[in-house]
Amino acid sequence: MTGSPESVPGSSRSTSSRAERWLAGVARAGRTTLTHAGELAFLLRDIAVALVSLRVAPRAIVRQMYVMGVESLPIVILTAVLAGIVTSQQGGYQFTGAIPLYVLGSVVAESVVLEMGPVLTAIVLVGRVGARITAELGTMKVSEQIDAFYSVGRDPIPILAAPRVVAGIVVVPVLVGIANLVGILAGMISADLTVGLGPASFLYGARLYWNSWDLFYSLTKALVFGFTIPVIAIHMGLRTEGGAEGVGKTTTQAVMFMTLAVLVMDALFPPLLLD
Repeated sequence: MTGSPESVPGSSRSTSSRAERWLAGVARAGRTTLTHAGELAFLLRDIAVALVSLRVAPRAIVRQMYVMGVESLPIVILTAVLAGIVTSQQGGYQFTGAIPLYVLGSVVAESVVLEMGPVLTAIVLVGRVGARITAELGTMKVSEQIDAFYSVGRDPIPILAAPRVVAGIVVVPVLVGIANLVGILAGMISADLTVGLGPASFLYGARLYWNSWDLFYSLTKALVFGFTIPVIAIHMGLRTEGGAEGVGKTTTQAVMFMTLAVLVMDALFPPLLLD
């Protein structure tokens, strides 16, 4: 007995149904993307207005700088030490007698300053700072504390959002600078202990191929990451809904979005600033 056309695998109706589902998925993804983009644009506008109108308390900025910077310093330093050690050990392992050993100093310095320092610091701050911001603001949102600001005629953006963005812009380049220095020093010590490359030879190799633009490139990355991480975290926190479960779900999504944003921007930097 012949089945109906819709039950036959590969029929035109089945193909049309799959195409409709695919188009519906694309439409939903596009609508979600545009919604996030619009909400981010409004958030950035409100933050800019709050800063220009001087409605952001300096004390709030200093407090957020302490939370983002001083409290994050131990994990940033530990990450930088491990990055320098691993880069030095792997570089020394790859070198042969045909390559002067002092070149390892350049490999470690350039790798840490151009890539490992800013990117690993940003990834650490995504989990250490970004997730915290999203969870804090998300909890305030689902417990109606954000609505309470509006009910008494106060704008939460100058109080909750703008200080975190300013603090991120100021603090992350400082943390990246510290991470760069610590990573290079750790790599130098590791090179001395593992392959016998003394500090003088290591620093000679590091200076041999050093370009001042590299430091500017690293700190520019840090500045962009320091802006992006709190903005995404604030945006996701302020759109949280669904109680405690919603806070957990939104925080997970925020960490994913922040990590992807850092990696995508990291991939865009070389063709924009190194070519």
